[in-house]
Amino acid sequence: MRYFLNPLTEQQSLAFMQRIQNFIATHGWGLFAVELKSSGEFIGFIGLHQHLEHYDFAPCIEIGWRLAKQYWHNGYATEGAKAVLDYAFRELQLDNVVSFTTVLNTPSEKVMQKIGLSKVKTFTHPLVPADHPLLMHVLYQFDRQSYLQAH
Repeated sequence: MRYFLNPLTEQQSLAFMQRIQNFIATHGWGLFAVELKSSGEFIGFIGLHQHLEHYDFAPCIEIGWRLAKQYWHNGYATEGAKAVLDYAFRELQLDNVVSFTTVLNTPSEKVMQKIGLSKVKTFTHPLVPADHPLLMHVLYQFDRQSYLQAH
């Protein structure tokens, strides 16, 4: 969680996991666990998250990923995010998917670009203090019609 305000405690992580499980149980989609095919080892998550407030572009569905550091730069985020985008537009028939991160998180921004999202804007994150280095964020998006035409 290098690009987050604070790392989660173990208790916060467990509560977050429970919220993810509850959301998936209710909606049938969400942030999905990622495992290595070779060993079944849990390495993080990739999926969709609903934002109902906080942002001027909300409500929205965000595609996101968090992988354990030792699995960065292996293509897992890109591979998984491509599959999630296809699921979002073909199966869930979502109209639009966004992704955002701090401008400092260039690895995640590169994944956004690799999976075909287009940069919309740079913005100040409403939940980050004004003097914090993580304040400035980039917003990317992909709409269903453009996705289906390209794929």
